[in-house]
Formats: sequence, C-alpha cells, structure tokens
Amino acid sequence: MAIELKGVTKVVGTETHIYPTDLRLEEGAFNVLLGTTLSGKTTLLRLMAGLELPGSGEIWFNGENVTGVPVQKRSVSMVYQQFINYPNFTVFDNIASPLRVACVARSEINSRVENMAGLLKLDNFLGRQPAELSGGQQQRIAIARALVKNSNLVLLDEPLANLDYKLREELRDEMPRLFADTGATVVYTTTEPLEALMLGGNTATLYQGAVSQYGNTATCYRQPANLKTAKVFSDPPINTAQVTKRGERFYLDDKISWVAPTSLRSLKDEVYTVGLRPHHLSLEDSEQETVSIEAEVEIAELSGSESVVHLNVRGNAWVSESTGIHPFEMGQRTNVYMQVAQCLYFDHTHKLVQI
Repeated sequence: MAIELKGVTKVVGTETHIYPTDLRLEEGAFNVLLGTTLSGKTTLLRLMAGLELPGSGEIWFNGENVTGVPVQKRSVSMVYQQFINYPNFTVFDNIASPLRVACVARSEINSRVENMAGLLKLDNFLGRQPAELSGGQQQRIAIARALVKNSNLVLLDEPLANLDYKLREELRDEMPRLFADTGATVVYTTTEPLEALMLGGNTATLYQGAVSQYGNTATCYRQPANLKTAKVFSDPPINTAQVTKRGERFYLDDKISWVAPTSLRSLKDEVYTVGLRPHHLSLEDSEQETVSIEAEVEIAELSGSESVVHLNVRGNAWVSESTGIHPFEMGQRTNVYMQVAQCLYFDHTHKLVQI
C-alpha cells in the first residue's frame, strides 16, 4: 500500500518547512528519509501520519485521498526517538494498549502481544515496568507497540538516535527484518548516510525542505542525481571545487589536472563542479590512479582507527577520511591524493554528468 504526496507544501508563519513535493514511496518497502537536522524529515512524517495538514497538495494512501483524514482514522503507527511508553503500565500492557483501544478480543491480544514480545526479545520482561529496563529495551517496547497494531503505514522518527552505540547497532541490524513480513510501508528518518546504507531499501534525500532524489538506496549513493543529493549522502561533507574541462583533461588550476573519463571527453569545454567523497581523498599514495595535491592542514581529528583531516586545498575547504593514525600539526603542509576514478562531475545546473 503505497503512500503518495502530490504537490504537498507546509508553511509555518513566514517559514517554508516543505517546498512543493511529489513523492511516491514504494508499497510494502522499507523507505528512509535522509537529511540533516531541520531538512523537513519530521514534518513530512507528521503530514503522512495526519498529525499536520499540508498548506497545499494532497496525500494519498492505498489509492485514496486521505488529506484531512484524522490520524485516529488511519491505519498508521509512529515511533519517536524518545522512549514514549506508559510508565505505570507493565511491558505487556504497553504493547497491548492500542489493541485494547481497538476493542480486540482478549485472547487475540494475548496471542499478538506474546508473539511480538518474542520477536523483539521482550518475552522475559512482560510483567515489568519500562523504568526497570534498559534504554534499548524501552525502545523495543515502543517498536513492539507500533508493530502489534498491524498498521499499513509505520513511521519511525530517528528511533535509535538516543541509544548508545552498541544498542543502536543491534537494533539497526534487526529493523529491516522486523518489518519484512508485515506488508507495511515503513518510513524511517535519519541524519546519518551510513545508517541509510546499512538499512538498505529505498531512500529519499531531503535538502532544505525539498526532496532531491528518491530510489534504491545504493543507487542514490553511487549515482546522486544532483549536487544536493551528493551533499546529503556524505558525512563528512563531500569535497567540491570548480574545475575547467579543456580537451581531454579537467583542470583544478594551471598546475593540477587529470585525464577525463572516456565517456566525458566529448563534453563541452566549460566549468564543472567536481565532487569527491572524503574517503576517496587519501593521505598516502596507492596503486589506484591518483593526482597528488599539496594542501595545508587546518584540523586533524584522530581516533583509534581512523584520521579525519581538514585541509585547505587550493583555497577549497576539503576533508580527508582514512584508516590509520596520521598525526599532523596545524598549518603543516602535506600531499593528499585524489582518487580521480571516484570523482563525480556536475554541470552548471548542479545535475550529475553521467559517466
């Protein structure tokens, strides 16, 4: 059962939260809304749920126009990043609460709650109250309550954001499997490109209140339709610079150039924007085709297994992300190596030039 937004907008006061949006999320699929904070993810979820009305446009679900239909009359469940549970209820009663509101028979409630608790590894805690459980277990309760309703639409608003790393990793791995057999259309919001890639399915990238691309998650990452999508799908931020094509080469400046991919050699000679993800800007030369550029170190962030180095590259603020520890002093000059085969090229309208 697909959900579709047709020309949907949302304006609050003088601020536009959602610009005119057409988006059809695939039926029965796991869909990710990826974007930075304030990009419009939560607003879109609330519009889909019926918690807010669009300023203009229509929302369709399962072939019906549900614009204006209150949330109580929709087959929808929503999970927030906060642990929203009834503190005085047991785990069993928390999960069972939407079924009781719907006047489901007691025997069916018992069966569905027990099945869901087993699926989410809560079956040993049904008699406890949420405060007696860990943060991860409390979020499992909220997810179980959403799933037990058998809703046609499940909306997850950064549900793992407040969990510690280990719990987040554990639940993230389980998410697609939990919903795989429900037949529900799932919409999951996140600010993290890596999380979107790990979840798979389809992704809609949001940039300043507008959807820049929607499709298979891996495809959106590897072939961003435009520079906005490339920026959304890169953390640390994608490195960009103006380059000039002359003949069969791209020129960063008069000293730095490289051979254009064969498929792009027929492009018009003009200015383009090159994009290079931080993990394709190396601190050490490799066997891959690279171009060496001298850069000035501005900040070096070192962890136990990787280095994130902020650089001034010919007047451009770039970032290199690489494995291993590479200590640098502020202001130090070093060579970095562009993996030119990984470069993305965008025209003057910021659309991807296909390779």
